Amino acid sequence: MYAITGITGKVGGELAKSLLAQGRPVRAVVRDAKKGEAWAKLGCEIALAEMEDATALAKAFTGATAAFILPPSDFDPEPGYPEARRVIDSVVRALKTAAPSRVLCLSTIGADATQDNLLSQRTMMEEALKPLGMALTILRPGWFIENALWDVPTARDSGLIYSFLQPVEKEFPMVATRDVGRVAAELIQESHSGIRIVELEGPRRVSPNDLADSFGRALGKPVRVEIVTRDGWETLFRSQGMKNPLPRIRMLDGFNEGWIEFGDRGATSIKGRIDVDAVVAGLI
Repeated sequence: MYAITGITGKVGGELAKSLLAQGRPVRAVVRDAKKGEAWAKLGCEIALAEMEDATALAKAFTGATAAFILPPSDFDPEPGYPEARRVIDSVVRALKTAAPSRVLCLSTIGADATQDNLLSQRTMMEEALKPLGMALTILRPGWFIENALWDVPTARDSGLIYSFLQPVEKEFPMVATRDVGRVAAELIQESHSGIRIVELEGPRRVSPNDLADSFGRALGKPVRVEIVTRDGWETLFRSQGMKNPLPRIRMLDGFNEGWIEFGDRGATSIKGRIDVDAVVAGLI
């Protein structure tokens, strides 16, 4: 039995679908019974649990060969990341109680960065799971290409995409969520011991210019990049309702300045199969 948290999201959903297609038993861990109905129809066992509820989460993990941990994303965290700390504490307590044979945690590129930023929430999760003594796989994917969904309206309407990643010609490690789910399905079934860290990016690195070109091909018209300058980020993010934009700003700094990167710049990372053109065409 494979207990999957975050199953209603893109990565968790792809992971579960891959396992089900192989005839593997899946327990969908959801917080809302209605969201579990579709997965029950696909043959999943359903477990109700909030990520902050250690007792319910332990019950959801009990009897599982492996558990997939996908912490909820908080893009506007309070200082000190108290929300992430509550989830981490709950997950650790649940895993200690349920003791599955293996754990697969979805982390991120940059989880090994020494400078505080939005991705430090994943750093905290990694460090909390490592001492448990379980067979632990930490999957660190690159920037999700699907983040370009936010660019669809402006690309379609005005032939522009607005980029916080810069300069426009710099190539960044990006990956399709379908590749992340597929690789996760492979990793969660592999018997191993100790702790292993797996880095994953797409078949090629992608610059903001490359994204614009992909939009252009998908839309059949020219699309260009317009840089959102750093000096305006805080004002923009606060106008959008963010209360604590600094972690997000520092994350973007990390990508742009190069201190959020795979340790060997991707030389030994797993390469996905899905190209940026395919993802962008799907978003359109």
